[in-house]
Amino acid sequence: MSYEDNNKPKMSFGGERENGRDHIPVSDVTGKQNRKGGGWRILFSILFLLSVLGNIFLFLILMVLAAMVLSGPSGMLREKVLIEGPSTQKIVVINLEGVIVNQSAEDIREQIKAAREDRYVKGLILRIHSPGGTISGSDEIYHQILRYRKETGKPVLAFMKGIAASGGYYTSVACDKIIAEPTTITGSIGVIMNYFVLEELLEMKLGIEPIVVKSGKRKDWPSYFRKPDEEQLQYFDEKLIQPAYERFVSIVNDGRSDLTMDEVRRLADGSIYGAQEALNNKMIDEIGYFEDAVDTILSMARLKDAQVAEYKRPFSMMSLLGSHGKTGFKLDKKTLYEFMLPEALYICDYTGN
Repeated sequence: MSYEDNNKPKMSFGGERENGRDHIPVSDVTGKQNRKGGGWRILFSILFLLSVLGNIFLFLILMVLAAMVLSGPSGMLREKVLIEGPSTQKIVVINLEGVIVNQSAEDIREQIKAAREDRYVKGLILRIHSPGGTISGSDEIYHQILRYRKETGKPVLAFMKGIAASGGYYTSVACDKIIAEPTTITGSIGVIMNYFVLEELLEMKLGIEPIVVKSGKRKDWPSYFRKPDEEQLQYFDEKLIQPAYERFVSIVNDGRSDLTMDEVRRLADGSIYGAQEALNNKMIDEIGYFEDAVDTILSMARLKDAQVAEYKRPFSMMSLLGSHGKTGFKLDKKTLYEFMLPEALYICDYTGN
């Protein structure tokens, strides 16, 4: 081996040796740096994403906690002041709106209970905007108002808005006085029952023949599968319509002392009445607006001034998320049964407002 061979720079792994040093290619260094920088970027991105998700989660927890603090115990009613006044003298407005069902009666019961337990409440205004509804729901509300009046000795005033007919009027006669807005529709004293007869649809259109097995001839009355005959119609009238109608007439006669039984029966043919006609027939006591109702209840309670408030259910995260409400129409067996179930009602078919 020659001197030149011994002193010739030798190749090292990954590069050449220059001047006694290993030379690493620039491309290798850059590649390693890029790989190292890319790893850190991925790590930082993951940490940032986790931080964002954590903040969102904490925000939702704070929202739930705030809602729980603001709403108080589940189901608790809160007061909303409508007219400012001394808080030691209150008039509470209880709203009856929409078609009356059993849940409506439960809501009214809870509000009346809250008013009964508040020693500063001096009287109630039952603000009605309803065409009526179920017989049991209407009667329960009527009962709760009478009970409140009897147990507390405090006045209750009915204030009619828009429409307060049939079951809506039924509940109003439990009050000491009735005031109606000038455009109110009331009356419709009576009972109605509707149901479907599917006989022609099933047999003639679809070729379906229903089979009914029953223990007696009246067990399936009323039937969806055939039209009622005169005997059946008479049976419905005697068992359902007339008892409910007689109770309605009796309730009005008891609640409207200026009316005789004959006058009530004359009015109780299902007719609707405007405010002025109702006043002329002694079905109501005054025509006026909400401010007039407030002045009247203050006079009845022998007060010069009072705070006027109503009860509201507080904000609830559960209600916001829909856990207590229906997210859509659900056609199950129970819903279908309730939809088709024949029922006598204290309701007015008039839908004007």
